[in-house]
Amino acid sequence: MSDDTVMPDESIDEKTEAVAGADAAASTEIDWLDALRQVIDPELMINIVDLGLIYSVAADEDVTQSVAVEMTLTSPACPAGPQIVQQAKMALERLHDIDVAKINLTMSPPWTPERMTDDARDQLGIF
Repeated sequence: MSDDTVMPDESIDEKTEAVAGADAAASTEIDWLDALRQVIDPELMINIVDLGLIYSVAADEDVTQSVAVEMTLTSPACPAGPQIVQQAKMALERLHDIDVAKINLTMSPPWTPERMTDDARDQLGIF
């Protein structure tokens, strides 16, 4: 055996420590918004963050490993509303340090196209 040979156990331990260190980092608002970007409005085919449906997202101070979201829908009668809310909850709860995502649906202030990002407006042809 040569001196430059790495024992398999040593490389596995280093990788395990690196992964454990990455998982230990608490998710941030950026992580939460990235997770919510995976939720696509099935009628408009644009994610709910770029649509401007997310009003706020923050750690829930009442419950550890929990995040609270205040969001709206494009209209109070949105037929995809229950699906969007459920997908938002599931997207956040897939994060390594979030056990519970509380979604508070509000219609105040009402959603308007002005809340959309420029990219979302471009996709819908709104200039």
